[in-house]
Amino acid sequence: MAGKFKRGRHRRTTSPATAVACPRGVAGILLVLRTGMQWKEVPTSLGCCGKTCWRRLRDWHAAGVWTALHRALLERLHDAGALDWGRAALDSASVPAKKGGAATGPNPADRVRPGTKRHLVTDARDTPLGLTLSGAERHDSRMLPSILDAVPGVRTGRRDRPRHRPRKLYVDKGYDYRRCRAEYRARSVTPRIARRGVDSRERLGRHRWVVERMLVWLARFRRLTIRYERRADIHLALATLACALICLRQINRFCP
Repeated sequence: MAGKFKRGRHRRTTSPATAVACPRGVAGILLVLRTGMQWKEVPTSLGCCGKTCWRRLRDWHAAGVWTALHRALLERLHDAGALDWGRAALDSASVPAKKGGAATGPNPADRVRPGTKRHLVTDARDTPLGLTLSGAERHDSRMLPSILDAVPGVRTGRRDRPRHRPRKLYVDKGYDYRRCRAEYRARSVTPRIARRGVDSRERLGRHRWVVERMLVWLARFRRLTIRYERRADIHLALATLACALICLRQINRFCP
């Protein structure tokens, strides 16, 4: 879909400031995210065509607005004492990538068809902290540094530095490597890695079920069930927006 909107001799781009000032464009983006409809099917009654909504989604992501929105909502939860920095969990899930593109690869669990893997870290109270993408063939342990650095800096006080990582991070046996433990130590995170041949699945699930449920919640956004975008930044923008919406739901749940 991204390539379709690039065609034409004279191509106009929407500035981030214009995108922020257009709530109708946001309504079209949210409609596509929740229903999974094609961009060209966005009703003109919203006051913004699908082509314009796509452009504003792209420009907003390039300006870092989605990440800033996610960070602001995390800070609101932190101020209300609703974030659990003491314990978090990390997991990933693969989705088909119908049109290929960046951050895709042959999925060994889907007859080596093209797929994208979403890596997500979630705190112990069902709040998504960070998200990143990779090809479906990419081993989870290789993406550990990227996902540890994907959590936006959350301001915890006037004099404190922004917080990027939890104190403990629970992961499955796919991360049971020395290099992963070294990445933990380099970032002052206490490793909670299931040991192959030692720790049982039942014991691990007591702490990791929150991130597994969060991956299911992301899949409820119909546009994220299958990756239709060739451009990885567009899919990442939609996934980051979905995380922000979940954080907003957490605010309604925990904050008076």
